[in-house]
Amino acid sequence: MASSATIRSEIYDREERKQQYQAHIRGLNAYERHKKFLKDYVRFYGKDKPTEVKLPVKTDHDTLREGYRFIRSEEDDLNPSWEQRLVKRYYDKLFKEYCIADMSRYKTGQMGLRWRTEKEVMSGKGQFMCGSKQCHEIEGLASYEASGEHKQALVKLVTCERCAEKLYYKRRKDAERSESKEKKKQKRKRNRSSSEDDTEEEERQKGKKNKSKLEGGEREGKDDENFDEFMEGMFPGKGDN
Repeated sequence: MASSATIRSEIYDREERKQQYQAHIRGLNAYERHKKFLKDYVRFYGKDKPTEVKLPVKTDHDTLREGYRFIRSEEDDLNPSWEQRLVKRYYDKLFKEYCIADMSRYKTGQMGLRWRTEKEVMSGKGQFMCGSKQCHEIEGLASYEASGEHKQALVKLVTCERCAEKLYYKRRKDAERSESKEKKKQKRKRNRSSSEDDTEEEERQKGKKNKSKLEGGEREGKDDENFDEFMEGMFPGKGDN
């Protein structure tokens, strides 16, 4: 039979482990507790081998990335869901005067715009420094206004001269291609017109040659007739005697 000291020691150890477990559980957040309970359940009561249960979790950051819009519409503001309320609360805290541009795909005419963060406002990025995400130029800055296609809104973008050329790169290339096509078209028209003129000139020259040949034949016929008349006058026939 166990002594009273052994029983007290077992009770003390059991209570100590219980307190440690409770302290550990209280130190976890709701999601971590949920994962631990599922893991313990599978370990002690599951028939298969213990497996790590991974459930999809949607954080506030995921909600912001999913619901954020550079330009919000009235429909977005009227949406009563908690996701849209969270996004609007974040959107209202942004500094919506100057924007930052991602010009990594400027050759295709694609450009990403976003509002500045607090750190960028404090550093002057986008206002006293080039607003291109990849550029840090502070000299030769100029302000440009961009208008969206689907949602009308004017935003300010400050860029240096080198990045400003990227803004109009696609439009300038399209204009150059259109001008080149127009020049080629005009050149083909001139070539066709010149070819037609040459053909008409050749036909006129042929007509002149044919006409001169006909006139030459008529003159030869007349000369022969005049010569015959002349010879008849010089050698009168016997019937004339």
